[in-house]
Amino acid sequence: MSAAVIYSHYGSPEVLVLSEVVPPEPGPGQVLVRVRAATVNPLDIKLRRGDMSLVRPQRFPVTPGLDAAGIVAAVGADVQGLEVGDEVFGATITGSYADFALMEAPTPKPAGLEWGLAASLATVGEAAYRALAHLGLEAGQTLLVHGAAGSVGAIATQLAVARDIIVIGSVGPDDLKEVESFGATAVEYGPGLVNRVRFAAPQGVDAALDTAGHGVLPDSIELTGSADTVITIADPAAGQFGVRFTGDDHSDRAFAALPELAELAVEGKLTVRVWGRYPLTDAARAHAEIEAGTAHGKIILLP
Repeated sequence: MSAAVIYSHYGSPEVLVLSEVVPPEPGPGQVLVRVRAATVNPLDIKLRRGDMSLVRPQRFPVTPGLDAAGIVAAVGADVQGLEVGDEVFGATITGSYADFALMEAPTPKPAGLEWGLAASLATVGEAAYRALAHLGLEAGQTLLVHGAAGSVGAIATQLAVARDIIVIGSVGPDDLKEVESFGATAVEYGPGLVNRVRFAAPQGVDAALDTAGHGVLPDSIELTGSADTVITIADPAAGQFGVRFTGDDHSDRAFAALPELAELAVEGKLTVRVWGRYPLTDAARAHAEIEAGTAHGKIILLP
């Protein structure tokens, strides 16, 4: 037996309960990972509350969680390049709030990459990398990132800066200094954003990435001159403005990006702000803090 957080019906954070479970067994193409760190994502909260029950209904009981880093404990048939004892990270298929989780094609974790940071890179790092790939900017061009201090926005900003792209990041007043530390120019979001961006980028804006979903698509189109140069991972109204929404199509994912993200993290060119590291027993607390908006950064769960 092992431990896992589960919930048996939709509800508040209190539905999350630490329970004894039988560890899953890897099937063909799967590996069983002894979880060393798991991260809490906003999607976990939406699924637990039932916000997405019409499009993504849950089969109870559910172990929440997408991302994890850990040690390979067993390998299924047809798995190549991985052995028991290897350190890996990536997305789980059985939920990451657990002692053990199944993964398909996890990424080897470099020795110098800390467990919590590795777990934090999987979903949000892939999303940031994918969005930048769709925009196709080159060195010297200018990118506007909405929500540049958020989980995806911060990684996208750092990736773009590492590629010598000029980045303007729109954030709240408390996050201006952090975004500036990434090598970007920070501007405060809200009324007057278009004028502030134009002042910060007199050369113009070539593309915009919306990671916040706070109704910034019209401003983004005005600044870049075309809906074709704007992409969002957060605004369901994208279609109304002719803007591409990326994230719904699994075939659109760019998991091959994870090795590059890991190397950048080891080199100190990519970091993730961590709000807290909690034991699995505090999963409900982690969800409550994210819902309340008090968690400014990733929360990492430690089995």
